[in-house]
Amino acid sequence: MNTETSIRDAFANQAHWAQKLGSPFTALVCRLLGERLDATTDVGSKVMCWMGDPTALADNLPLRLAGSINGLVLNGSAPTLATLYPPNPMPDPEVLWLALDETIRSHGPALLRRLDKAPQTNEVGRSAALMTGLMTIASVFELPFELFETGCSAGLNLNLDRFCYELGGVAAGTPGSAVQIAPVWSGPPPPAATVKILSTRGVDISPLRVADPVDRELLTAYVWPDMAARLQRVRAAIAIALDHPPQIDIEDAADWVEKRLSVAPKAGVTRVLYSTVAFQYFPAASQARIRGHAAKIGAKAHHEAPFAWLRYEVDPAQGNKTSLRLTLWPDGSERVLGVGHPHGLTFHHF
Repeated sequence: MNTETSIRDAFANQAHWAQKLGSPFTALVCRLLGERLDATTDVGSKVMCWMGDPTALADNLPLRLAGSINGLVLNGSAPTLATLYPPNPMPDPEVLWLALDETIRSHGPALLRRLDKAPQTNEVGRSAALMTGLMTIASVFELPFELFETGCSAGLNLNLDRFCYELGGVAAGTPGSAVQIAPVWSGPPPPAATVKILSTRGVDISPLRVADPVDRELLTAYVWPDMAARLQRVRAAIAIALDHPPQIDIEDAADWVEKRLSVAPKAGVTRVLYSTVAFQYFPAASQARIRGHAAKIGAKAHHEAPFAWLRYEVDPAQGNKTSLRLTLWPDGSERVLGVGHPHGLTFHHF
């Protein structure tokens, strides 16, 4: 059972991380909500009596509320609050709180509905790490790819070959794409190998649909408001997804992996299972099943039918940084290719 203190601590922790990750405005919003929200409104009552785990690795209650409020700003429902949101200058905290409080009181039903949905941050910048991994694999096997993504959200990163990349001085992807990804890079560049993708498919227990205006709003609402480049990029990726709809199955990730990826090898292609800041949210039993099935596939792999497991996830072995970890079969070798910003803004290649 949560206490009021544990709820407020979750907001304080999210404020800390937002500040550290380059979003002082989101940090201020989370700090104000955590310090001042109370049970005098229906929204405040639901937040302060939250039955699940409010922390960032579970329900992520602070971002549920902050993103829900941002959605009202983006769709024009909260015009007074919008005058205090980016790209406007950083507001006075007291003025911002008054506007937040007024919005919470006047838009209670809409916010309550939004709080029932888990945050969906289908961050396109993470594709820089994925492309780095694919170039590394391609330099070894020189085969085309079939890609399988777990926890794919709206599937924006299933179109990763339609984005344009500049990775440590090496160009990749589709030149001239509306989605331009160039993380601040350190370390050596990735191998200048050709990445040819034959097919992509993803799974999510509760995916967003880019064809649905409400879901499109959710995809933008959880982008931190003072990160304009991220917002522009996700909107451009949504436009690409509308033209090239990703294939997404609604299913438990472990069930899907076991059914979709046969243990029998597939000659002439490299199959890649991957995730970006999603695997950590799967139940422990599902994580174990996915690990086990990947090992079974790997045991049957050979040089004409390789298999790779690529994940850009929070990594305790790397000091809880977001690492790009690759397990590559047939030899089963595993290594960390680099570490980066959770949103893909920076990347240090080993």
